[in-house]
Amino acid sequence: MARSKRQRKDAGGPPFWRLAVVMVATAGVVLALVGRALDLQVLNRDFLRDEAEARHLRTVAISAYRGMITDRNGAPLAVSSPVYSSWANPAEVLQEEGGVAELARALGRSEADLREYLERRKQREFVYLRRHMPPDLSAQIRSLDIPGVNLQRELRRFYPAGQTAAQLIGFTDIDGRGLEGVERALDEPLSGEQGAKRVMRDRLGRVIDDVELIREPRPGEDVELSIDRDIQYLAFRELKRAVHRHRAESGSVVVLDVHTGELLAVANKPSFNPHQRAQMDPEARRNRAFANAYEPGSVIKPFTIAAALRSGSVSPQESFDTAPGTMRVGRHTVRDLLDYGELDLAGVMQKSSNVGAAKVALQTPPRELWQVMQDFEFGAPSGVSFASESAGHLDASPPRGEVRQATWSYGYGMSTTPVQLARSYAALANGGVIRPVTILRQEEEVEGHRVLDEDIAQQIRSMLETVIEPGGTGVRASVPGYRVAGKTGTVRKAVAGGYSEDEYIAMFVGYAPAENPRIAVAVVIDDPAGEAYYGGQVAAPVFSEVASGALRILNVPPQAPPSGMPRIVADWEEGRYD
Repeated sequence: MARSKRQRKDAGGPPFWRLAVVMVATAGVVLALVGRALDLQVLNRDFLRDEAEARHLRTVAISAYRGMITDRNGAPLAVSSPVYSSWANPAEVLQEEGGVAELARALGRSEADLREYLERRKQREFVYLRRHMPPDLSAQIRSLDIPGVNLQRELRRFYPAGQTAAQLIGFTDIDGRGLEGVERALDEPLSGEQGAKRVMRDRLGRVIDDVELIREPRPGEDVELSIDRDIQYLAFRELKRAVHRHRAESGSVVVLDVHTGELLAVANKPSFNPHQRAQMDPEARRNRAFANAYEPGSVIKPFTIAAALRSGSVSPQESFDTAPGTMRVGRHTVRDLLDYGELDLAGVMQKSSNVGAAKVALQTPPRELWQVMQDFEFGAPSGVSFASESAGHLDASPPRGEVRQATWSYGYGMSTTPVQLARSYAALANGGVIRPVTILRQEEEVEGHRVLDEDIAQQIRSMLETVIEPGGTGVRASVPGYRVAGKTGTVRKAVAGGYSEDEYIAMFVGYAPAENPRIAVAVVIDDPAGEAYYGGQVAAPVFSEVASGALRILNVPPQAPPSGMPRIVADWEEGRYD
């Protein structure tokens, strides 16, 4: 009887307390889940939203168009164009089977090299694969559709003038910041201001929606230069021919509007292709017209004579005996190429007599000689804001001693740049008024200040015209249809311990038309090789071609007979070069 009761008790199921425990535990779990859901979705819903946005919302920059650089007639010299750059999330690309190999083939890289590049950066979420891709490559990358590989729109700078104006215009880095030339000097107005927007990306990093515009991009300002593209091309072409013909180390040509101080052309050789940064030679990037300072040699003689005339120490009709072609000044010997005998001031200029120039200088008070060089701003920068510009060199005080005074008279012991030479001759062309040099187009004639009486400037002009006439050192600088005023110069290059016996700098600086000047042109050819190395042989023909073409481009009517100045070369055959 007792056993049967026990059996009935066991058959009744588990004890009540166990069932209660299970039910309470289950209810607790349910309540916890409901509470957590309520907490996340109602009480703290901002947390989930912030977490989602942190993973999918990004603020990205909107590129601002860099301002266009044009010549004085609106022809483009530097423009920005949209291109695509490719970037990747390294970890995602490495996880994709075959992705690295496909990507390497498209980019023209070895698979091992690309894999190593990505492995080293796998902790990052963003690395560039290639910047500023050509359109066909960006389309190919897009078609691969490899997870973790994306395209980003950017702006790339293009230079339609290429190497003809490379040093002048300069270039930007890959992020659009100006590094050289006008691009650097005017970087702030050209750059503008980047915009910003918030976008939503998917798990592969691709933009799927524009959420919010934070800031509109502000495009950079367009800049209109004073340069004339046609004159620039002409100057570069003629300079390139001369450098190649004479196997010279380098050269520069500067063309300046004498009325406004505007630079119409600044050409340098060697040059470079601004689109091929990897192949840029640092020396080719050098804007030699601004950065290289040379001893000016005989092209300084007009200012020596101007100082003498201004001081009254020499009269226009005075003559100087240059025989026998040499002259002792202290321990220094001044030499001419030939014995020119008796020369007046015009003869000293025409024959480029060092002996005559030295005698003129030694009759001139040293302070007056120095002051004229100061007034014409030798040893002073041009005012164009190029970081690489040289100021040249002029002593801070008048020359001490006769040797220094004599060597100054024919351009040794000081240095100047091609731009400074063009500026000083433009002042002579302006009747003794010097104007600031500018690279920006000017709507009106720029006011300058007088540094030389107009009558003395006219006398100097008449003397400079004789240099181009038969018997002068600059016959090859003549321009058919126009009268020209100018001066040749040939300088021995300074080397350790003195001056080289076989390295020279050939120069010609002048202006045209002589009677109503419009342009000043400076030509400098550094270290021409071979038998022809004088300024009258090497630089003067470049002046002739550049001035002739520039005057036609500027629509300056001829004033001389169409046949131009006769090219008599008897003096050349006898070796009477400057």
